Amino acid sequence: MTTGDMTADHVLRCGPGTVVWGFLGPDVPPALRIRPGDTVRIDTVNAVGVPLPPDEALAFFGHHGLPLEGPVAEILEIMRTVPKDVGPHILTGPVQVEGAEPGDVLAVEILAVAPREPAYGVNFARPGAGALPELLKEPRLKLMRHDLAGGVARFDERIAIPLAPFMGTMGVAPTRKVSSIPPGPFGGNLDLKDLRPGAVLYLPVQVAGADFFVGDGHAAQGHGEVNLTGLETSMTGVFRFALHKARSLRWPMAETGEHYIAMGLDEDLDAAAELAVSQAVAVLRHFGELSEADAYALSSLAVDFEITQMVDGVKGVHGRIPKRLLAACPRAAGRRWGPLP
Repeated sequence: MTTGDMTADHVLRCGPGTVVWGFLGPDVPPALRIRPGDTVRIDTVNAVGVPLPPDEALAFFGHHGLPLEGPVAEILEIMRTVPKDVGPHILTGPVQVEGAEPGDVLAVEILAVAPREPAYGVNFARPGAGALPELLKEPRLKLMRHDLAGGVARFDERIAIPLAPFMGTMGVAPTRKVSSIPPGPFGGNLDLKDLRPGAVLYLPVQVAGADFFVGDGHAAQGHGEVNLTGLETSMTGVFRFALHKARSLRWPMAETGEHYIAMGLDEDLDAAAELAVSQAVAVLRHFGELSEADAYALSSLAVDFEITQMVDGVKGVHGRIPKRLLAACPRAAGRRWGPLP
């Protein structure tokens, strides 16, 4: 589990000059400028659950025996020098893409994602948050070291959690500054664990240059992310960026080798589900060349709708559309289906 063997056209390190803390916005100077088709290796840090101020963070890392190097040192430096906004996420970027304009779609192909050394993760929960806000009476933090060779994190002496790294937050700049917590049409804090290596995320471009932000790495997470967080981990990712001009996509979509993924996002879970089903119907209508009624029926018969996350204010529902369903349909014959036209 490593990104070490993957080369990229560009490398974007993580530090005070290349991150924002707690927000996404259209007015952040680019940390990197690229052309469509370029690949970028991006370092990220995840400080969710790490106590503030910096002296308490330093004591926290010392208590857990984590060396003050790599992402640990970067977190401490960022805490000392970067203003924190309303959200908890430290995001690397933005990456500005030449030629991107509102109305286009930015395709982000995830080539690799892996934890950074020293490899550890934090699960954090607090009263008043999560799917059961009354369950906890005080904040709870659990730190787990990663066994990268074994591919697991040790929950306790009996239970090992398989590592399945992905980036919880990937988004383009919205038209106005927003908290890093709720996702939206720009993507952002999607927390969709299917966005692992081999997947492609399609994001509707909101501002010129697209301005891509990434962070909130999770080494493991169940669908729902019910206690507030996943296994919050500093990550390195390698991404390829492509630009699809003049598309009408209104919401993020994704695909893997086996599925096309329709997403719905709303503060109301029923409304999020309705959006995801509507997106799935649109996908099946186009790529399967089906009537609306047939696409709706197929969505009921063969598409799995699941809760992505229920803890970020704006809730997520996603529908996995098996590509094998449309294997005989000409529009769906390619390895990649691409964003809806």
